[in-house]
Amino acid sequence: MTDHAVTLHRVTRRFGATVAVDDVSLEIRRGEMFGLIGPDGAGKTTTIRLVCGLLRAASGRLAVFGSDPVKHHAAVTRSTGYFSQRFSLYGDLSIDENIAFFAEIHGLTDYATRRNRLLDMTQLTPFRGRLADRLSGGMKQKLALACTLIHEPQLILLDEPTTGVDPVSRREFWKLLSEFLAQGITIVMATPYLDEAERCSRVGLLSNGRLLIVDTPQALRDSLPGLVLEVLAKPQRAAIEALRSLEGVADIQSFGERIHVRCVEGRAGASAERVERLLAEQRIDVTSVREVPASLEDVFINRVAVS
Repeated sequence: MTDHAVTLHRVTRRFGATVAVDDVSLEIRRGEMFGLIGPDGAGKTTTIRLVCGLLRAASGRLAVFGSDPVKHHAAVTRSTGYFSQRFSLYGDLSIDENIAFFAEIHGLTDYATRRNRLLDMTQLTPFRGRLADRLSGGMKQKLALACTLIHEPQLILLDEPTTGVDPVSRREFWKLLSEFLAQGITIVMATPYLDEAERCSRVGLLSNGRLLIVDTPQALRDSLPGLVLEVLAKPQRAAIEALRSLEGVADIQSFGERIHVRCVEGRAGASAERVERLLAEQRIDVTSVREVPASLEDVFINRVAVS
């Protein structure tokens, strides 16, 4: 038995002239939560669909628990649950009927115990007779997860499952994933949200179909050279322009009201003082300048810039 749930070796997939996945090699361990991270168009969904066997690679090799997902599609489907970006629930069916439909697709007949346990875990038991069209967005998401898991897969593939979901529902969804992870299920999640990536045991950064790096979130943050200063100042555009002229500044990015300034020279205190002094000279209103830990956003932007 292989120690890896998913293996990709030099996998490439094209759509016409567009290379959606470009020579990707990756091993995902059994029982881990792995995050595929990147912006829209990075190749996350295509990678997930290749692993499902829904797409065929132009070149390279894939294996799910040692089996080719295209050649042995039925076997891989039995061991895999796929939660797509637009999971298809049937609005005119109840919660129970939707779960029954997906159970029977997988050839299950004795699934009542599993269904009841999933309904309890997702807190959907009181609503099991309600039509799917009458559920809130968060409840639909939990029902879709229950349908994905009804056949007890060893691997679940989640393609941006929390997009458009409110913060409370996102938190409940992550609690459910933690419970399934504790049961030994391997979880692979594609997400554009880097705060979600922090919850993964390892992440892979994707850009333009290429896998830039794979590591733990902490190791990735530690790998970023220099130090990061968080600046709150107004007007922000003027502050950014002024900071570009400062010696030792390697990169500047804005995240809402915050400006992240990555410095490659000098001590933290001296750098913060230099930043405050420069902005004061430019008559820019400074609220705060402080050293902060590097975020995955900082790491991703740096990796894209140097790749």
